[in-house]
Amino acid sequence: MEEYGNVKKAIEALKKGEIVLIYDDDKREAETDMVIASEFITPETIRTFRKNAGGLICTCIMPEDCDKLGIPFMVDILGLASEKYPVLNKLYPDDIPYDEKSSFSITVNHRKTFTGIPDNDRSYTVEKLANMCKENRFEEFGSEFRSPGHVHLLRGTEGLVQRRQGHTEISLALSKIAGTYPMTTICEMMGDNGGALSKELTAKYAEENKLVNVAGADIINYYLNVFCKKEE
Repeated sequence: MEEYGNVKKAIEALKKGEIVLIYDDDKREAETDMVIASEFITPETIRTFRKNAGGLICTCIMPEDCDKLGIPFMVDILGLASEKYPVLNKLYPDDIPYDEKSSFSITVNHRKTFTGIPDNDRSYTVEKLANMCKENRFEEFGSEFRSPGHVHLLRGTEGLVQRRQGHTEISLALSKIAGTYPMTTICEMMGDNGGALSKELTAKYAEENKLVNVAGADIINYYLNVFCKKEE
């Protein structure tokens, strides 16, 4: 098999606006996420995520874009608010069994949505956020969006997979490799047994729906050993 063949298939699929399945690692969450480049989001994408994945629909943002938008990690917000609400200190997520820090930031709706939760509303929120960042209109974030909302924003860790290897960083790394705008929307694939859908069943789903199914480790290796080398 051609080296990185499956990663290259994922790159092409992401470029075309298709959903890609990414498995993180047996020793991490051991979960597969549906992933799409956010600039290609549609109501049908949200519907597929909701019905065929079933996890939390989140949008992953590069750390430098988060800085331009002015949005921190949620744990930082809780820390600042804990002086008035001390219980927030007790809620600090320092016991995550597979990671050191959550990538969660704030939640948003676009101001032109109604409740924010229907497929059309969430798609519109993600689409408008991607467009705003692509067009370098970061200063308009507060006027275009409101919070709390129904799209969960995830802040990528500085250095991406060099420092953290969650779906946030892996999907953003794939987006950078593919040359799409580096913002992704993701959703965990859940099984009918109440847990994460097994690797065998996600592979079957990918085959039946003609989707690329790729290991996170392969994307990480390609990003570090091929993409970053070219950038040097």
